[in-house]
Amino acid sequence: MIQGLTHFDQSGQAHMVDVGAKAETHRVAVAAGTIRMKAETLAAIMDGTSKKGDVLGIARIAGIMASKRTADLIPLCHPLALTRVAVDFETDVDASAVHCRAQVETYGKTGVEMEALTSVQVALLTIYDMCKAIDRGMVMTDVRVLEKHGGKSGDWSAP
Repeated sequence: MIQGLTHFDQSGQAHMVDVGAKAETHRVAVAAGTIRMKAETLAAIMDGTSKKGDVLGIARIAGIMASKRTADLIPLCHPLALTRVAVDFETDVDASAVHCRAQVETYGKTGVEMEALTSVQVALLTIYDMCKAIDRGMVMTDVRVLEKHGGKSGDWSAP
């Protein structure tokens, strides 16, 4: 294993980490991100006047679906049986932005940070897709893990 990187074996080749001997514990990860946009774009989202419909409702479903497909997208992720996924949005008129937060949970042998991050990013991408006709300059930013709980390494929160 390359020092500290568990996805590489002794010879430096990528491999899927063996989690077979790990204990099953309740695992939780929370991730967040933001999409900035023109004020008129945010107004269309908030007023429900986007031509494609309920932007945040569709983005919420996309984020939930994405979390369940993370192992199909990230090559060395384990497929996990998720027990809970919650995707929430906060509109921020002052910053002309939508903030997304995803909480993902499972009872298993490996964490759900990648699933939470995938959920946030796909939810933000969905907002972009649904609103790009009025604002191609939207910027997705600050996608990050805020906290994780469970497993051998215990709890962690972003500073």
